[in-house]
Amino acid sequence: MNRPLAALLCLAALSATPALAQHNAPKEAAPDKERGEQTAADYAAQGQEQLQARLAMQARNGKAKNLIIFIGDGMGVSTLTAGRIWQGQKAGRDGESTETAIDAMPYSALVKTYSHDFQVADSAATATALVTGTKTRSGILSVTPAALRGKCETAAGKDVPTLFEQAEGAGKALGLISTARITHATPASTYAHSVDRNWEADSELPAGATCHDIARQLVEWPHARGLKLVLGGGRAAFMPKDQTDPEYAGKKGSRADGRDLIAEWKKKHPKGQYIWNAAQFAALNPADNAPVMGLFEPSHMQFEADRANDQAGEPSLAEMVELAVKKLGSSEQGYVLMVEGGRIDHAHHGGNAHRALDDTIAFDAAIARALEMVNLDETLVLVTADHSHVFTIAGYPPRGNSIFGLASVTEDGEPITAKDGKAYTTLGYANGPGAKVGEQRADPAEEDTEALNYLQQSLVPTSGETHGGEDVVLKAAGPQAQLFHGTIEQHTIYHIAKHILGL
Repeated sequence: MNRPLAALLCLAALSATPALAQHNAPKEAAPDKERGEQTAADYAAQGQEQLQARLAMQARNGKAKNLIIFIGDGMGVSTLTAGRIWQGQKAGRDGESTETAIDAMPYSALVKTYSHDFQVADSAATATALVTGTKTRSGILSVTPAALRGKCETAAGKDVPTLFEQAEGAGKALGLISTARITHATPASTYAHSVDRNWEADSELPAGATCHDIARQLVEWPHARGLKLVLGGGRAAFMPKDQTDPEYAGKKGSRADGRDLIAEWKKKHPKGQYIWNAAQFAALNPADNAPVMGLFEPSHMQFEADRANDQAGEPSLAEMVELAVKKLGSSEQGYVLMVEGGRIDHAHHGGNAHRALDDTIAFDAAIARALEMVNLDETLVLVTADHSHVFTIAGYPPRGNSIFGLASVTEDGEPITAKDGKAYTTLGYANGPGAKVGEQRADPAEEDTEALNYLQQSLVPTSGETHGGEDVVLKAAGPQAQLFHGTIEQHTIYHIAKHILGL
Protein backbone atom coordinates (compact mmCIF):
# COMPACT_ATOMS: atom_id res chain seq x y z
CA MET A 1 0.00 0.00 0.00
CA ASN A 2 1.28 3.53 -0.73
CA ARG A 3 -1.50 5.41 1.05
CA PRO A 4 -0.56 5.11 4.73
CA LEU A 5 -2.09 8.47 5.58
CA ALA A 6 -5.49 7.30 4.35
CA ALA A 7 -5.23 4.23 6.53
CA LEU A 8 -4.23 6.39 9.47
CA LEU A 9 -7.21 8.69 8.98
CA CYS A 10 -9.48 5.65 8.83
CA LEU A 11 -8.12 4.41 12.15
CA ALA A 12 -8.46 7.88 13.65
CA ALA A 13 -12.13 7.90 12.70
CA LEU A 14 -12.63 4.49 14.26
CA SER A 15 -10.96 5.60 17.47
CA ALA A 16 -13.65 8.24 17.89
CA THR A 17 -16.31 5.55 18.25
CA PRO A 18 -16.93 4.86 21.96
CA ALA A 19 -18.20 1.34 21.31
CA LEU A 20 -14.80 0.39 19.88
CA ALA A 21 -12.66 1.97 22.58
CA GLN A 22 -12.02 -1.28 24.48
CA HIS A 23 -11.15 -4.82 23.46
CA ASN A 24 -11.19 -7.79 25.80
CA ALA A 25 -7.85 -8.79 27.28
CA PRO A 26 -6.82 -12.40 26.64
CA LYS A 27 -8.09 -15.02 29.02
CA GLU A 28 -5.75 -16.52 31.56
CA ALA A 29 -3.80 -19.36 29.96
CA ALA A 30 -4.25 -22.88 31.30
CA PRO A 31 -1.73 -23.95 33.98
CA ASP A 32 0.67 -26.89 34.21
CA LYS A 33 1.55 -28.20 30.73
CA GLU A 34 1.13 -24.77 29.19
CA ARG A 35 2.76 -21.40 29.76
CA GLY A 36 6.25 -22.61 30.53
CA GLU A 37 5.43 -25.50 32.90
CA GLN A 38 6.62 -28.30 30.58
CA THR A 39 9.41 -30.59 31.69
CA ALA A 40 12.48 -31.58 29.69
CA ALA A 41 10.73 -34.86 28.92
CA ASP A 42 7.76 -32.99 27.52
CA TYR A 43 9.99 -31.01 25.16
CA ALA A 44 11.82 -34.16 24.08
CA ALA A 45 8.52 -35.89 23.33
CA GLN A 46 7.34 -32.90 21.33
CA GLY A 47 10.55 -32.87 19.31
CA GLN A 48 10.24 -36.59 18.56
CA GLU A 49 6.63 -36.16 17.52
CA GLN A 50 7.57 -33.44 15.06
CA LEU A 51 10.48 -35.52 13.76
CA GLN A 52 8.24 -38.54 13.11
CA ALA A 53 5.69 -36.35 11.33
CA ARG A 54 8.41 -35.15 8.97
CA LEU A 55 9.76 -38.64 8.36
CA ALA A 56 6.26 -39.76 7.44
CA MET A 57 5.68 -36.96 4.94
CA GLN A 58 4.99 -38.14 1.40
CA ALA A 59 5.51 -35.73 -1.47
CA ARG A 60 2.70 -35.38 -3.99
CA ASN A 61 4.34 -35.40 -7.41
CA GLY A 62 1.45 -34.97 -9.82
CA LYS A 63 0.18 -31.84 -11.54
CA ALA A 64 -2.26 -29.55 -9.79
CA LYS A 65 -5.74 -29.03 -11.18
CA ASN A 66 -6.42 -26.07 -8.89
CA LEU A 67 -4.42 -23.29 -7.25
CA ILE A 68 -5.35 -21.16 -4.25
CA ILE A 69 -2.87 -18.42 -3.40
CA PHE A 70 -3.41 -16.62 -0.11
CA ILE A 71 -1.65 -13.27 0.27
CA GLY A 72 -1.50 -11.68 3.70
CA ASP A 73 -0.75 -8.09 2.74
CA GLY A 74 2.10 -6.91 4.97
CA MET A 75 2.13 -10.19 6.93
CA GLY A 76 5.82 -10.39 7.81
CA VAL A 77 7.41 -12.88 10.21
CA SER A 78 6.79 -10.69 13.27
CA THR A 79 3.10 -10.43 12.33
CA LEU A 80 2.87 -14.22 11.98
CA THR A 81 4.48 -14.71 15.39
CA ALA A 82 2.43 -12.07 17.21
CA GLY A 83 -0.71 -13.28 15.46
CA ARG A 84 -0.04 -16.85 16.61
CA ILE A 85 0.40 -15.72 20.22
CA TRP A 86 -2.74 -13.56 20.12
CA GLN A 87 -4.75 -16.39 18.53
CA GLY A 88 -3.84 -18.69 21.41
CA GLN A 89 -4.34 -16.08 24.11
CA LYS A 90 -7.66 -14.98 22.66
CA ALA A 91 -8.88 -18.59 22.91
CA GLY A 92 -7.61 -18.93 26.48
CA ARG A 93 -4.69 -21.16 25.49
CA ASP A 94 -0.92 -20.86 25.69
CA GLY A 95 -0.14 -18.41 22.90
CA GLU A 96 3.51 -19.16 22.31
CA SER A 97 2.99 -22.87 21.56
CA THR A 98 -0.20 -22.41 19.54
CA GLU A 99 -0.10 -23.93 16.06
CA THR A 100 -1.95 -22.00 13.38
CA ALA A 101 -3.23 -23.31 10.07
CA ILE A 102 -0.32 -21.53 8.42
CA ASP A 103 2.17 -23.17 10.82
CA ALA A 104 0.81 -26.63 10.02
CA MET A 105 1.44 -26.39 6.28
CA PRO A 106 4.30 -28.77 5.41
CA TYR A 107 6.65 -26.87 3.08
CA SER A 108 8.30 -23.48 3.59
CA ALA A 109 10.52 -20.99 1.81
CA LEU A 110 11.83 -17.51 2.38
CA VAL A 111 10.96 -14.99 -0.32
CA LYS A 112 12.95 -11.91 -1.38
CA THR A 113 10.59 -8.96 -1.83
CA TYR A 114 12.64 -6.16 -3.41
CA SER A 115 11.25 -4.65 -6.60
CA HIS A 116 12.98 -3.68 -9.85
CA ASP A 117 13.78 -0.25 -8.44
CA PHE A 118 13.37 -0.30 -4.64
CA GLN A 119 14.95 -2.20 -1.76
CA VAL A 120 11.62 -1.94 0.07
CA ALA A 121 8.78 -2.53 -2.37
CA ASP A 122 5.13 -1.58 -2.59
CA SER A 123 2.23 -3.98 -3.13
CA ALA A 124 1.89 -3.26 -6.85
CA ALA A 125 5.41 -4.39 -7.70
CA THR A 126 5.29 -7.39 -5.37
CA ALA A 127 1.90 -8.55 -6.67
CA THR A 128 3.14 -8.17 -10.23
CA ALA A 129 6.10 -10.41 -9.42
CA LEU A 130 3.77 -13.04 -7.96
CA VAL A 131 1.32 -13.17 -10.88
CA THR A 132 3.53 -12.43 -13.91
CA GLY A 133 6.93 -13.90 -13.07
CA THR A 134 8.82 -10.64 -13.56
CA LYS A 135 9.88 -7.89 -11.20
CA THR A 136 8.74 -4.41 -12.12
CA ARG A 137 8.84 -0.85 -10.84
CA SER A 138 7.05 0.04 -7.65
CA GLY A 139 3.64 1.56 -8.24
CA ILE A 140 2.83 -0.16 -11.54
CA LEU A 141 0.75 -3.26 -12.26
CA SER A 142 1.52 -6.20 -14.56
CA VAL A 143 3.63 -4.24 -17.00
CA THR A 144 7.37 -4.56 -17.60
CA PRO A 145 9.90 -2.31 -15.85
CA ALA A 146 10.43 -0.58 -19.20
CA ALA A 147 7.20 1.34 -18.48
CA LEU A 148 7.33 4.41 -16.24
CA ARG A 149 4.90 5.17 -13.46
CA GLY A 150 2.22 7.69 -14.37
CA LYS A 151 3.32 7.87 -18.02
CA CYS A 152 0.60 6.49 -20.29
CA GLU A 153 2.78 6.98 -23.33
CA THR A 154 5.26 4.39 -22.00
CA ALA A 155 2.63 1.68 -21.51
CA ALA A 156 2.07 0.51 -25.08
CA GLY A 157 3.31 -3.02 -25.65
CA LYS A 158 4.52 -3.39 -22.05
CA ASP A 159 1.75 -5.65 -20.68
CA VAL A 160 2.92 -8.92 -19.14
CA PRO A 161 0.47 -11.88 -19.24
CA THR A 162 -0.76 -12.81 -15.77
CA LEU A 163 -1.23 -16.27 -14.34
CA PHE A 164 -4.97 -15.56 -14.31
CA GLU A 165 -5.03 -14.75 -18.01
CA GLN A 166 -3.12 -17.92 -18.82
CA ALA A 167 -5.33 -20.03 -16.57
CA GLU A 168 -8.42 -18.62 -18.33
CA GLY A 169 -6.88 -19.66 -21.62
CA ALA A 170 -6.60 -23.20 -20.27
CA GLY A 171 -10.30 -23.22 -19.41
CA LYS A 172 -9.93 -22.80 -15.65
CA ALA A 173 -12.46 -20.87 -13.60
CA LEU A 174 -11.14 -17.77 -11.86
CA GLY A 175 -11.88 -16.28 -8.45
CA LEU A 176 -10.69 -13.16 -6.66
CA ILE A 177 -11.29 -12.24 -3.01
CA SER A 178 -9.90 -9.32 -1.02
CA THR A 179 -10.82 -7.46 2.13
CA ALA A 180 -9.36 -4.38 0.44
CA ARG A 181 -10.84 -2.65 -2.60
CA ILE A 182 -10.99 -5.14 -5.44
CA THR A 183 -9.24 -2.48 -7.56
CA HIS A 184 -6.42 -2.18 -5.02
CA ALA A 185 -2.91 -3.17 -6.00
CA THR A 186 -2.76 -6.86 -5.08
CA PRO A 187 -6.11 -8.05 -6.52
CA ALA A 188 -5.82 -5.67 -9.49
CA SER A 189 -2.53 -7.27 -10.55
CA THR A 190 -4.43 -10.38 -11.68
CA TYR A 191 -6.58 -8.65 -14.33
CA ALA A 192 -5.31 -5.09 -14.92
CA HIS A 193 -2.29 -3.64 -16.66
CA SER A 194 -1.61 -0.10 -15.45
CA VAL A 195 1.34 2.25 -15.16
CA ASP A 196 -0.16 3.65 -11.95
CA ARG A 197 -1.79 1.59 -9.21
CA ASN A 198 -3.78 4.64 -8.07
CA TRP A 199 -5.78 4.85 -11.29
CA GLU A 200 -8.61 2.80 -9.81
CA ALA A 201 -11.35 4.99 -11.34
CA ASP A 202 -11.25 7.27 -14.36
CA SER A 203 -11.43 10.34 -12.10
CA GLU A 204 -7.90 9.50 -10.91
CA LEU A 205 -6.40 9.52 -14.40
CA PRO A 206 -4.44 12.63 -15.46
CA ALA A 207 -6.09 14.94 -17.97
CA GLY A 208 -5.77 13.67 -21.52
CA ALA A 209 -4.64 10.20 -20.48
CA THR A 210 -5.48 7.42 -22.92
CA CYS A 211 -4.96 4.59 -20.42
CA HIS A 212 -7.95 2.72 -19.01
CA ASP A 213 -8.66 2.83 -15.29
CA ILE A 214 -8.51 -0.36 -13.25
CA ALA A 215 -12.24 -0.77 -12.51
CA ARG A 216 -13.00 -0.44 -16.21
CA GLN A 217 -10.40 -3.11 -17.01
CA LEU A 218 -12.09 -5.54 -14.63
CA VAL A 219 -15.50 -5.15 -16.30
CA GLU A 220 -14.08 -5.07 -19.83
CA TRP A 221 -11.64 -7.92 -19.23
CA PRO A 222 -11.27 -9.40 -22.72
CA HIS A 223 -10.30 -12.94 -21.78
CA ALA A 224 -13.14 -15.35 -22.59
CA ARG A 225 -15.58 -15.78 -19.68
CA GLY A 226 -13.83 -13.44 -17.26
CA LEU A 227 -13.72 -13.75 -13.50
CA LYS A 228 -16.39 -16.12 -12.21
CA LEU A 229 -16.20 -14.82 -8.64
CA VAL A 230 -15.21 -11.36 -7.40
CA LEU A 231 -15.67 -10.50 -3.71
CA GLY A 232 -14.26 -7.48 -1.90
CA GLY A 233 -14.64 -3.77 -1.37
CA GLY A 234 -14.38 -0.75 -3.64
CA ARG A 235 -17.77 -0.26 -5.32
CA ALA A 236 -17.31 3.54 -5.57
CA ALA A 237 -14.88 3.09 -8.48
CA PHE A 238 -17.65 1.31 -10.41
CA MET A 239 -20.34 3.97 -9.79
CA PRO A 240 -20.80 7.41 -11.40
CA LYS A 241 -20.25 10.47 -9.24
CA ASP A 242 -23.94 11.38 -9.18
CA GLN A 243 -25.04 7.93 -7.94
CA THR A 244 -25.69 7.53 -4.21
CA ASP A 245 -24.16 4.55 -2.47
CA PRO A 246 -26.78 1.92 -1.48
CA GLU A 247 -25.46 1.66 2.08
CA TYR A 248 -24.32 5.17 2.97
CA ALA A 249 -26.63 8.04 2.05
CA GLY A 250 -23.81 10.58 2.29
CA LYS A 251 -21.49 8.80 -0.16
CA LYS A 252 -21.50 8.67 -3.94
CA GLY A 253 -19.56 6.98 -6.70
CA SER A 254 -16.22 8.24 -7.98
CA ARG A 255 -16.48 7.86 -11.76
CA ALA A 256 -16.28 11.09 -13.79
CA ASP A 257 -17.23 9.48 -17.13
CA GLY A 258 -20.82 8.80 -16.04
CA ARG A 259 -20.50 5.07 -16.62
CA ASP A 260 -22.25 2.66 -14.28
CA LEU A 261 -19.84 -0.28 -14.41
CA ILE A 262 -22.00 -2.36 -12.09
CA ALA A 263 -24.89 -2.09 -14.55
CA GLU A 264 -22.49 -2.90 -17.39
CA TRP A 265 -21.27 -6.00 -15.53
CA LYS A 266 -24.89 -7.14 -15.05
CA LYS A 267 -25.58 -6.66 -18.76
CA LYS A 268 -22.44 -8.59 -19.66
CA HIS A 269 -23.47 -11.41 -17.29
CA PRO A 270 -27.29 -11.57 -17.53
CA LYS A 271 -27.43 -14.66 -15.33
CA GLY A 272 -24.88 -13.27 -12.88
CA GLN A 273 -25.57 -11.98 -9.39
CA TYR A 274 -24.34 -8.65 -8.03
CA ILE A 275 -24.48 -8.29 -4.24
CA TRP A 276 -23.38 -5.69 -1.70
CA ASN A 277 -24.47 -6.87 1.77
CA ALA A 278 -24.39 -9.86 4.10
CA ALA A 279 -28.02 -10.90 3.57
CA GLN A 280 -27.52 -11.11 -0.20
CA PHE A 281 -24.31 -13.07 0.33
CA ALA A 282 -26.07 -15.55 2.62
CA ALA A 283 -28.76 -16.09 -0.02
CA LEU A 284 -26.29 -17.17 -2.72
CA ASN A 285 -26.47 -20.75 -3.95
CA PRO A 286 -22.93 -22.13 -4.38
CA ALA A 287 -24.25 -24.69 -6.87
CA ASP A 288 -25.41 -21.92 -9.19
CA ASN A 289 -22.89 -21.76 -12.01
CA ALA A 290 -23.52 -18.06 -12.77
CA PRO A 291 -20.83 -15.43 -12.04
CA VAL A 292 -20.94 -13.43 -8.80
CA MET A 293 -19.65 -9.96 -8.04
CA GLY A 294 -19.85 -8.78 -4.45
CA LEU A 295 -18.69 -5.28 -3.52
CA PHE A 296 -19.41 -4.79 0.17
CA GLU A 297 -18.07 -1.27 0.77
CA PRO A 298 -17.46 1.92 -1.23
CA SER A 299 -13.79 1.56 -0.24
CA HIS A 300 -12.10 -1.22 1.74
CA MET A 301 -14.10 -3.78 3.69
CA GLN A 302 -14.21 -3.40 7.46
CA PHE A 303 -11.38 -4.49 9.71
CA GLU A 304 -12.24 -7.85 11.26
CA ALA A 305 -12.52 -6.21 14.70
CA ASP A 306 -15.16 -3.81 13.34
CA ARG A 307 -17.03 -6.11 10.96
CA ALA A 308 -19.87 -6.90 13.37
CA ASN A 309 -20.70 -3.18 13.56
CA ASP A 310 -21.15 -2.73 9.80
CA GLN A 311 -24.69 -1.49 9.18
CA ALA A 312 -25.38 -3.68 6.13
CA GLY A 313 -23.20 -6.56 7.25
CA GLU A 314 -20.24 -8.19 5.57
CA PRO A 315 -19.22 -11.85 5.21
CA SER A 316 -16.05 -13.01 6.92
CA LEU A 317 -13.02 -13.90 4.86
CA ALA A 318 -13.52 -17.57 5.76
CA GLU A 319 -17.14 -17.42 4.55
CA MET A 320 -16.07 -15.90 1.24
CA VAL A 321 -13.40 -18.58 0.80
CA GLU A 322 -15.93 -21.33 1.51
CA LEU A 323 -18.27 -19.96 -1.17
CA ALA A 324 -15.40 -19.67 -3.64
CA VAL A 325 -14.17 -23.24 -3.17
CA LYS A 326 -17.70 -24.61 -3.53
CA LYS A 327 -18.51 -22.47 -6.56
CA LEU A 328 -15.22 -22.81 -8.43
CA GLY A 329 -14.81 -26.47 -7.53
CA SER A 330 -17.43 -27.48 -10.10
CA SER A 331 -15.14 -26.45 -12.96
CA GLU A 332 -14.02 -29.56 -14.86
CA GLN A 333 -10.79 -27.87 -15.89
CA GLY A 334 -10.02 -26.64 -12.39
CA TYR A 335 -9.67 -23.14 -11.00
CA VAL A 336 -7.28 -20.45 -9.81
CA LEU A 337 -8.26 -18.39 -6.77
CA MET A 338 -6.45 -15.49 -5.12
CA VAL A 339 -7.42 -14.53 -1.57
CA GLU A 340 -5.98 -11.36 -0.04
CA GLY A 341 -6.11 -10.41 3.62
CA GLY A 342 -5.66 -6.79 2.65
CA ARG A 343 -6.39 -5.00 5.88
CA ILE A 344 -3.47 -6.46 7.83
CA ASP A 345 -1.39 -3.96 5.90
CA HIS A 346 -3.72 -1.03 6.52
CA ALA A 347 -3.76 -1.54 10.29
CA HIS A 348 0.03 -1.68 10.38
CA HIS A 349 0.25 1.54 8.36
CA GLY A 350 -1.95 3.12 11.00
CA GLY A 351 0.32 1.84 13.79
CA ASN A 352 -2.52 -0.27 15.21
CA ALA A 353 -1.24 -3.76 16.02
CA HIS A 354 -4.52 -4.95 17.54
CA ARG A 355 -6.48 -4.66 14.30
CA ALA A 356 -3.55 -6.04 12.29
CA LEU A 357 -3.43 -9.17 14.46
CA ASP A 358 -7.21 -9.62 14.50
CA ASP A 359 -7.13 -9.57 10.70
CA THR A 360 -4.21 -12.01 10.73
CA ILE A 361 -6.29 -14.44 12.79
CA ALA A 362 -9.22 -14.05 10.38
CA PHE A 363 -6.83 -14.70 7.49
CA ASP A 364 -5.58 -17.88 9.16
CA ALA A 365 -9.19 -18.99 9.71
CA ALA A 366 -9.86 -18.60 5.98
CA ILE A 367 -6.83 -20.76 5.20
CA ALA A 368 -8.02 -23.39 7.67
CA ARG A 369 -11.43 -23.41 6.01
CA ALA A 370 -9.91 -23.94 2.57
CA LEU A 371 -7.61 -26.72 3.76
CA GLU A 372 -10.60 -28.51 5.29
CA MET A 373 -12.43 -28.41 1.97
CA VAL A 374 -9.90 -29.11 -0.78
CA ASN A 375 -8.26 -32.32 -1.94
CA LEU A 376 -4.53 -31.69 -1.66
CA ASP A 377 -3.85 -34.38 -4.25
CA GLU A 378 -5.21 -31.98 -6.87
CA THR A 379 -5.10 -28.52 -5.26
CA LEU A 380 -1.94 -26.51 -4.62
CA VAL A 381 -2.37 -24.11 -1.70
CA LEU A 382 0.18 -21.32 -1.22
CA VAL A 383 0.31 -18.80 1.62
CA THR A 384 2.66 -15.84 1.56
CA ALA A 385 2.96 -12.11 2.11
CA ASP A 386 3.77 -9.52 -0.49
CA HIS A 387 6.06 -7.64 1.90
CA SER A 388 6.65 -7.06 5.58
CA HIS A 389 6.25 -4.09 7.96
CA VAL A 390 8.59 -2.44 10.47
CA PHE A 391 6.72 -4.21 13.28
CA THR A 392 8.70 -5.54 16.23
CA ILE A 393 8.35 -7.95 19.17
CA ALA A 394 10.77 -6.75 21.82
CA GLY A 395 11.90 -6.85 25.42
CA TYR A 396 11.84 -9.92 27.64
CA PRO A 397 8.17 -10.53 28.44
CA PRO A 398 7.54 -13.70 30.45
CA ARG A 399 5.74 -16.54 28.78
CA GLY A 400 1.99 -16.04 28.93
CA ASN A 401 2.32 -12.24 29.08
CA SER A 402 -0.36 -10.50 27.03
CA ILE A 403 1.00 -9.84 23.57
CA PHE A 404 -0.40 -6.30 23.89
CA GLY A 405 1.10 -5.80 27.35
CA LEU A 406 4.28 -4.30 28.78
CA ALA A 407 7.45 -5.96 27.55
CA SER A 408 9.28 -6.57 30.80
CA VAL A 409 8.01 -7.03 34.32
CA THR A 410 9.50 -8.08 37.65
CA GLU A 411 8.45 -11.21 39.52
CA ASP A 412 5.99 -8.99 41.38
CA GLY A 413 4.45 -7.83 38.10
CA GLU A 414 5.95 -4.35 38.21
CA PRO A 415 7.14 -2.96 34.84
CA ILE A 416 10.86 -2.80 34.15
CA THR A 417 11.52 0.67 32.82
CA ALA A 418 13.72 1.98 30.04
CA LYS A 419 16.42 4.65 30.55
CA ASP A 420 13.80 7.38 30.50
CA GLY A 421 12.12 5.80 33.51
CA LYS A 422 9.08 4.64 31.55
CA ALA A 423 7.77 1.22 30.63
CA TYR A 424 7.53 -0.08 27.09
CA THR A 425 5.32 -2.58 25.29
CA THR A 426 6.22 -5.88 23.66
CA LEU A 427 4.89 -4.67 20.30
CA GLY A 428 6.15 -1.58 18.56
CA TYR A 429 7.12 -0.02 15.25
CA ALA A 430 10.38 1.40 13.90
CA ASN A 431 8.39 4.31 12.47
CA GLY A 432 4.79 5.48 12.34
CA PRO A 433 2.17 7.64 14.05
CA GLY A 434 3.03 6.21 17.49
CA ALA A 435 5.85 8.76 17.87
CA LYS A 436 5.09 12.42 18.47
CA VAL A 437 7.24 15.29 17.17
CA GLY A 438 8.49 17.53 19.96
CA GLU A 439 6.79 15.54 22.72
CA GLN A 440 8.11 13.29 25.42
CA ARG A 441 7.31 9.59 25.11
CA ALA A 442 4.19 8.63 27.03
CA ASP A 443 4.45 5.98 29.74
CA PRO A 444 2.55 2.88 28.53
CA ALA A 445 2.17 1.78 32.17
CA GLU A 446 -0.31 4.66 32.48
CA GLU A 447 -2.20 3.74 29.29
CA ASP A 448 -4.57 0.95 28.28
CA THR A 449 -2.30 -0.89 25.89
CA GLU A 450 -4.95 -3.62 25.50
CA ALA A 451 -7.43 -1.20 23.92
CA LEU A 452 -8.43 -1.92 20.35
CA ASN A 453 -7.56 1.60 19.22
CA TYR A 454 -4.22 1.82 21.02
CA LEU A 455 -1.38 2.87 18.72
CA GLN A 456 1.89 1.17 19.61
CA GLN A 457 4.82 3.51 20.09
CA SER A 458 7.28 4.00 17.27
CA LEU A 459 10.85 5.23 17.07
CA VAL A 460 10.58 7.66 14.14
CA PRO A 461 7.53 9.93 13.78
CA THR A 462 5.90 9.46 10.37
CA SER A 463 2.32 10.07 9.23
CA GLY A 464 1.97 6.40 8.42
CA GLU A 465 4.14 3.38 9.24
CA THR A 466 6.13 1.94 6.33
CA HIS A 467 6.76 -1.43 4.75
CA GLY A 468 9.74 -3.52 5.79
CA GLY A 469 12.28 -4.98 3.38
CA GLU A 470 13.16 -8.34 4.97
CA ASP A 471 12.26 -11.67 3.39
CA VAL A 472 8.78 -13.04 3.99
CA VAL A 473 7.61 -16.61 4.54
CA LEU A 474 5.91 -18.78 1.93
CA LYS A 475 4.05 -21.94 2.99
CA ALA A 476 2.87 -24.61 0.57
CA ALA A 477 0.76 -27.76 0.53
CA GLY A 478 -0.44 -29.96 -2.32
CA PRO A 479 1.02 -31.26 -5.58
CA GLN A 480 4.78 -30.65 -5.88
CA ALA A 481 4.67 -28.27 -2.92
CA GLN A 482 8.17 -29.50 -2.08
CA LEU A 483 9.48 -27.32 -4.93
CA PHE A 484 8.97 -24.33 -2.63
CA HIS A 485 12.03 -24.47 -0.38
CA GLY A 486 15.13 -22.49 0.49
CA THR A 487 15.33 -18.79 -0.31
CA ILE A 488 13.70 -17.80 -3.59
CA GLU A 489 12.99 -14.70 -5.62
CA GLN A 490 9.41 -13.50 -5.40
CA HIS A 491 8.84 -13.77 -9.14
CA THR A 492 9.99 -17.42 -9.04
CA ILE A 493 6.74 -18.30 -7.25
CA TYR A 494 4.88 -17.67 -10.51
CA HIS A 495 7.18 -19.94 -12.50
CA ILE A 496 6.92 -22.82 -10.02
CA ALA A 497 3.12 -22.49 -9.75
CA LYS A 498 2.73 -22.33 -13.52
CA HIS A 499 4.83 -25.49 -13.87
CA ILE A 500 2.78 -27.34 -11.27
CA LEU A 501 -0.47 -26.29 -12.99
CA GLY A 502 0.88 -27.44 -16.34
CA LEU A 503 0.20 -24.12 -18.04
